[in-house]
Parts: sequence; C-alpha cells; structure tokens
Amino acid sequence: MAEGAQRLAIVGTGSAVPEKVVTNFDLEQIVDTSDEWIRKRTGIVERRVAEADVASSDLGTLAAQRALEAAGLPAEAIDFILCSTVSPDMFFPSTACQIARNLGLEGPAPAMDIQAACSGFSYALHVADGLIRSGLYRRILVIAAETLTRFVDWTDRSTCVLFGDAAGAVVVEPASEGQGLLYSKIGAFPQYAQTDILSVPAGGSRKPFSQEVLENREHYIRMQGREVFKIAVSTMPEITLQAIQEAGLQPEAIDWIIPHQANIRITDAIAQRLGVSMDRVYTNIDRYGNTSSASVAVALDELVRSGQLQRGQTVLLVTFGAGWTWGVNIFRY
Repeated sequence: MAEGAQRLAIVGTGSAVPEKVVTNFDLEQIVDTSDEWIRKRTGIVERRVAEADVASSDLGTLAAQRALEAAGLPAEAIDFILCSTVSPDMFFPSTACQIARNLGLEGPAPAMDIQAACSGFSYALHVADGLIRSGLYRRILVIAAETLTRFVDWTDRSTCVLFGDAAGAVVVEPASEGQGLLYSKIGAFPQYAQTDILSVPAGGSRKPFSQEVLENREHYIRMQGREVFKIAVSTMPEITLQAIQEAGLQPEAIDWIIPHQANIRITDAIAQRLGVSMDRVYTNIDRYGNTSSASVAVALDELVRSGQLQRGQTVLLVTFGAGWTWGVNIFRY
C-alpha cells in the first residue's frame, strides 16, 4: 500500500424498507408474547416484512439507486460492487451480481458478496477502504441487503419478534486530507461460533436441505437469546472504547454513534461504558427491528437525510453478529 494512500469518504447514502409493517400487536395474535414484553426486552415496536416476490437484491437495488442519486453519479461510474448479506437471493450467482444486473451494468466492474452476519456492513466498508487505498479502484458501491424474515420461524416466539427486512447502501471514493474514514477494524471471536448460539442450522453443506430438515424446522434461525446478550454486553462496549482510543480520539469527539440495531439494552450498555448521552446514539430498532447487516447502513442514511448528520461531524459505527464477528468504523462525514 502506497505511503499516504487516501482512505475512503462516503459521498452518497441510500436505503430501502418494505411497505408491510408487522407490529408487536400483530405478533400477539400468532405467538404467546406481548407488546409490553417485546418493548421491555428488545426496544422493538414494529418491523418491516418483504412481500413474497421481493428478494434481497430488489431491496439492495433500490438502496443502491438512491445512494447513486445522492452522490450524483450514474451506475456506470462504479468500478466495484460489494454486497453484505446473510439472506442472498440464492447460493449463486451472488446478490451483488444480481444488483449489478438490475442497475443495468454489463461489466467489467467486479461484484461480490460478503458474509459476516450482522457485522457485514462494517466488514464491507473495511474491504472497500483497502481497495481504495491500494489505488486499484476509485468508486465503490457498498450495499447491505437483507430479507431475514424469510428465515424466521413464526412459531418461535424467541426469534420471530426480533427480525425485519431492509437494505442500505453507500457510494465511497477517495477522501480529501483529514476527511473520510479515520479508523477501521474488524475481527471475530470464533470461540462463540457454536451453531447452537445463533445460526441457521441446516441448508448448507454440513446438513443439506431435506425432508428431515423441513420437519425439524432447522432451515430457520435458531438463537439462545441470553447467551447472545451476554456476549454482546461483555464485548461490544470494550471494543468500542478501544477503537476510540486507538483512533487517538476521546468519546466526546464522536458526534454520532450508530450501533448495530439488535437490542436497545445492548445499545444502552455501550453508551454507559463510553459515558455519552443517548442523544448522540442513533437508534431505529423500534421501527425496523434487527435487520442484520443492513441495520447500520439504514440508520446512517436516515441520519443523513434527516439533516441531523452534518458534514464535518465524526461518526462511529459498531457492529456485531454470529460468528462471533465484530467491526468498528470511525469516519468524518
């Protein structure tokens, strides 16, 4: 990598969510739960669910088009497409290639998927930064697209209340001096990769789809909620604080913190550890639930379009997910 290589800057954001809203009261009608219990334990009030004919690439395409429009660029200006997803249209071809086709591209820009569970957008930004700093690529479209409700067991009250569908996207290019990405770090704690903590147990090469899988409902998300909560609360506040210190900053220098929208109690723990007000922590989990890797991308776009995020302000993204993956990105917008 060249000395003084330019890091990435975000020049356009976009997002897309389905129109269909499923509220906690709706879920009360199909499983043994309550609006009060869901709000208290998770902070979720409602979530969006894609219609049967809408796939991850469809939401991803719309988010990408909006990001391109915000950047004032045609799709042809993009020379690399990265898409984070744990709910691809199919095993292959990639969702990134599907989105590229939907955008009317015919090549030769590379397009590929990244799978790091809910940390996927942080991973994709990290990879995009390396590609830009290498000098090989100049404008990259980074997308996170999820239709996670396709893998939700609507008879399992411990998981069906949590997840929603959405997509977010950003256009990135080399930053001016002192702007753009200031710090980026990704990692994993594979000791927590046990499939009984958080996974879709079957449908892959270890346990291919079969009648037995169907009957045992192993093609749906399985989660030990207490274990996931304990891991997140014990690791994410420390990782966030360490990232700020390694970036040479103080918590008060961060204008906005955008955490993965998994559970409002985890978000509270991060804010308390940093000693920052929740006024500086952006959340939308009440409206969308956990949208996996799309969550921080959608939140970022909302913050930009609402006018709350101003140019020159410093933003921290922190994500975590099955694997156990995590990522922190700090940038000056």
